[in-house]
Parts: sequence; C-alpha cells; structure tokens
Amino acid sequence: MSSKTNACRLLDGLKLAYTLHEYEWDENQLDVATVAQKVGLSVGELFKTLVLRGDKTGVIAACIPGDQELHLKKLAAASGNKKVEMVAVKELQALTGYIRGGVSPLGMKKKYPLYLDSSVAGRELVSISGGKRGLQIFLKGDDLAAATEAILADLTE
Repeated sequence: MSSKTNACRLLDGLKLAYTLHEYEWDENQLDVATVAQKVGLSVGELFKTLVLRGDKTGVIAACIPGDQELHLKKLAAASGNKKVEMVAVKELQALTGYIRGGVSPLGMKKKYPLYLDSSVAGRELVSISGGKRGLQIFLKGDDLAAATEAILADLTE
C-alpha cells in the first residue's frame, strides 16, 4: 500500500473507518467517470472537490457528487458571497498542497471553509480523493461530513 497521505492521517486521528483504493491513472483521464469505473463505483458515489474564490470570503472548497454540476449561485449564497469562481488549476497546489486530480477535501495545507453537498448525509459509501492521483478513500457520508467539519448545503443544479 502506498504511504499515508495527509487525508488518511486525518481520518486515522479521528478514528473513522475508511478503505483505500489505488488505481492506475493517466494524465489525460482524470475525469470522475474514468476514476469511478477504475474503482468500481457509480459516478454519483465519487465526490469531487472543487476549489473556488469568493468575492467576500476568499478561498473556499466545495465537494459534490461526480454526476452533478456545481451551481455557483447556490454556493455563493451558502457561503455568504455575491459570486464565486473556480481558482486556476495552476493555483491549486500552492493553495491546497494537492495537484489537479488529487485534491482531497481532507488535509489541505490550510483549512478553508468546505461546503459539502447535502446529498452526502446518510450515504453508506462515498469516495473522495485520497490526496494524490491514483488513490481514492471510501467512507460513510456522515463520516466525511464530520471529518471535514463541512457546512452541508444544496450545491448542485
């Protein structure tokens, strides 16, 4: 098994149950559908982490099901911003410590407010990035919400 990432260490510290799933990744196939197929889940069970900047709050993160699109106005309203926009890919590593295709809602180098789609509640299984490409963490939805100290909100279109 690969070395533990910050995301794994955070879950270990909280004593939350999870499993790690490694897969072969390709720079040109970092999309949610490809990752879901490689780890044997539906696209809706994979939660993707997006990093944005609000006009009032600065950097925030959102985590939504892979089969959904982020509704920017809903996120702006939930986060107290008038508008939010995605940060540039080139900013991801400096802001989070993670690279595109490996951004986890857990263990970012700075604790940004995280808005988690409310559909996570009660799910027996969700998958998030383990903090690097080729590594997914499977855990319960309620455990993800607790571990991230997320604000639950309706975030999708």
